[in-house]
Amino acid sequence: MAATLAALALLASKAPGQATGEAWGHALIVMLFAVLLLVRLRAARSGSTRAVRALGIIAAVLLVVNLVEAALPDGFPDWMRVEMVAIALWMAALLILVRRSTRR
Repeated sequence: MAATLAALALLASKAPGQATGEAWGHALIVMLFAVLLLVRLRAARSGSTRAVRALGIIAAVLLVVNLVEAALPDGFPDWMRVEMVAIALWMAALLILVRRSTRR
């Protein structure tokens, strides 16, 4: 997420059309979710079942939101759509891991 914010800051001065308001809004919201994921991951590693459940919920929300936003026409620059799909793939993997851990 830090790399996305850095890229947006650089693009804001070099190619403002690639650093749209929507891109900034998306990046900031995903950054907040990323921080929340890290906090919940730490609690989950300590054995908290509530934290594992929270990880699954956050991952599911990020998966759906990123796929929907990546599919919106003209909403985001192409480079950010690629990032959204990558985040969605990571969240799908996290969901699989969460499901496996809850079955044990």
